[in-house]
Amino acid sequence: MYPIAYSEFTQIFRNRAVLISTLMPLAVSAFFIYRRDTFTALGGTGYVAATLAFTIAAFSLYTTAVTTLAARRQDLFLKRLRSTTAGDAAILSGLTLPVAVTALVQVGAVLGVFAAVTGGPADPVLLTGAILLAFLTMLALAMATAGLTGSPEQAQVTTLPISLTTIGVASWVGITGTEDLAALKRALPGGAAAELIINAWNGGVPLTGSLPLLVPALGWVVLAAVLALRLFRWEPRR
Repeated sequence: MYPIAYSEFTQIFRNRAVLISTLMPLAVSAFFIYRRDTFTALGGTGYVAATLAFTIAAFSLYTTAVTTLAARRQDLFLKRLRSTTAGDAAILSGLTLPVAVTALVQVGAVLGVFAAVTGGPADPVLLTGAILLAFLTMLALAMATAGLTGSPEQAQVTTLPISLTTIGVASWVGITGTEDLAALKRALPGGAAAELIINAWNGGVPLTGSLPLLVPALGWVVLAAVLALRLFRWEPRR
């Protein structure tokens, strides 16, 4: 796994599409932090934190992972790796580990800067758990989407529905709250995880009030994993 991961890490900075999808969220995050007073007025600091986290999850993690996996399948690298002694899990872990680590470092740095200028989260442990759930969901969805993506160029299109939906849901939950349409918002991809991030950042919600949100958040992890198992392809369609 680790030799594959090291090789993939060096490729991140050579692929222009991957580099853009990795760096673009940092520019968006810088804008949100610079205009933090405006965005905080819309939904509070928790809303901004959730939007920052999901922007990185949607682009640095999800879009980059789809592009990477589609490229490796197109050049038959996946097929060659399966002929080695490495197992399927080790191959996929090695290919996606650099992307996941890069995204985690980004979200840690961005939220660290945001905390420095606005004040830190009320519950860092809950915040970490919520972000990990969101990232696991997006990573599994990336594997599923990669199965429907014929080339790295197509990834710019196939990733848009999930990327925009998850960011939109996080913003919807952050701005409007969950007093109305709570079940719908929590059932949508990213909705429960976004609410967990907001609660963890803002505080004021007892832990017993946040724990039930783990059910839909974990449900999306499981559903995304099932989709990944059913849709991911190791070889190009003929």
